[in-house]
Amino acid sequence: MSVVSFKVRREVKEKMRRYRDRVNWAEELRSFVERRLRELEAEENIERVVRELGEIHVGVPRGFATRLVREDRDSG
Repeated sequence: MSVVSFKVRREVKEKMRRYRDRVNWAEELRSFVERRLRELEAEENIERVVRELGEIHVGVPRGFATRLVREDRDSG
């Protein structure tokens, strides 16, 4: 494991100290960071897939829609 530290306002630290017997702050923060990282990675993956799908050009033959509409009209 590695150590990460950050600063909080004094009032926040005092409140955390008040609840230290009920909350494992290290575990809470570790869980939050891991969850947030998973969210960010998921967002990146979605962006990549959307970008890749945008590069795929799926086309239909010219006149295809017109032919389908005509076939539908004729079948009724």
